[in-house]
Amino acid sequence: TRLTDQTARQAFWRNWLEAHLPADFVRRLSGVVERDGTLVIFAESAAWSARLRYAIQELEPEIRACQPGIAQVTVRVLPRS
Repeated sequence: TRLTDQTARQAFWRNWLEAHLPADFVRRLSGVVERDGTLVIFAESAAWSARLRYAIQELEPEIRACQPGIAQVTVRVLPRS
């Protein structure tokens, strides 16, 4: 089902990021979503979002090689509820 596919993709990208980012960055991730050719990575704060943007820029070629359907990677702050 669609929900199962989304959950599997989220788990895949979370594991991928854990394998490719330093541990201090991984601890600051709040989530990751793949939707319509965009990988959205959520950080816990604006400061960590900025740091992650720089780190992700270096990883974008690897991300695209891993999943050619990804056209864009963005980093956002997860809104607090």
